Amino acid sequence: MRHTRSNLLVIVLSLLCIGIVMVYSASAVSAFARMHDSAFYLKRHLLYILIGAILAAFVMTVDYGKLRVIAKPILLLSIIAVLCVFIPGVGARIRGARRWIKLAGLTLQPSEFVKLAVVIYLADFLSRKKESIKSFLYGFLPPSLIVGGILMLLLVQPDLGKAVTIAFVAFLLYFVAGINPAHIISIALFSIPVLYAMISHVAYRRKRILAFLDPWQDPKGVGYQIIQSYIALGSGGLLGVGLGASRQKLFYLPQAHTDFIFSIIGEELGLLGACGVLLLLFLFVLESAKIAAKAKDSFGQLLAIGIFSCIGLEALINIGASTGALPTKGLPLPFVSYGGSAIIANLIGVGILFSISKHNKLEEK
Repeated sequence: MRHTRSNLLVIVLSLLCIGIVMVYSASAVSAFARMHDSAFYLKRHLLYILIGAILAAFVMTVDYGKLRVIAKPILLLSIIAVLCVFIPGVGARIRGARRWIKLAGLTLQPSEFVKLAVVIYLADFLSRKKESIKSFLYGFLPPSLIVGGILMLLLVQPDLGKAVTIAFVAFLLYFVAGINPAHIISIALFSIPVLYAMISHVAYRRKRILAFLDPWQDPKGVGYQIIQSYIALGSGGLLGVGLGASRQKLFYLPQAHTDFIFSIIGEELGLLGACGVLLLLFLFVLESAKIAAKAKDSFGQLLAIGIFSCIGLEALINIGASTGALPTKGLPLPFVSYGGSAIIANLIGVGILFSISKHNKLEEK
């Protein structure tokens, strides 16, 4: 397991280093224009990485089994944090959504932490209820009601992307834990018309779908962002235009350092650079899956699967949105994009993966 941990550490550090360079490259011009400090976002990004690294190092030293004792308190605290976004003066509205809270001069997104809390809670619940896991009343309904309530809170913010991520990971953990497939399929089928209604009856979501299908119908409106992303990726060619030489980051591509940082990577580092990031993310999932496969108990296995599936799915959605393969969802590219809460939560997740791996090593001795 030491070899797996070493590989995972190198992969995460590589992604973080790429992120540091690309966040500065993608944000320097806009940061100087708006904040009169070209390193404004870079400084915050480094601070978030430092906080995440400290928390990850702490979590790594703790036996992951102790998380079972505090699984419910962690979930409760994360739900309270999500509710705080609706409190005037505490919650911050950015780009029309209430997803953030202001704390000590920093802006945090509670949904990033509730995602991790849900994974810990489900891993604990599903591993404890082995004997009644196939029961609808005792094995399926209780966690589904809790997860469903959290999803509703996220949709009110609104944060459809995070809600979809949590729902998908919950279904995956249900399947791995052995919940009756009929229960999973039934709720999935029930969710389809609900998801359709949430998209078709909300104007901006409907416009995003239309832009995804044909962005050229409204090139200066809802299709603008994805078209600029196409231009960035297409301009990069095989080797890119050169680090720092992107034109699309010069106020053409919105959210260049967050949601669409992959497009800037493709423009500046080319197809080879973009494929390098894809390879690192794939290797992250692969090495994390090895930790899950070697976990000595079902709690550790489910916990590891939940963590790497969350990170892998968000990477897939982000890259899919940047390339036009999926509608835009506003999810950051894990370990790479600017986004403090995501960086901190993902690094804590990595710390838990290391804890699972280290504990298994001790057991093997």
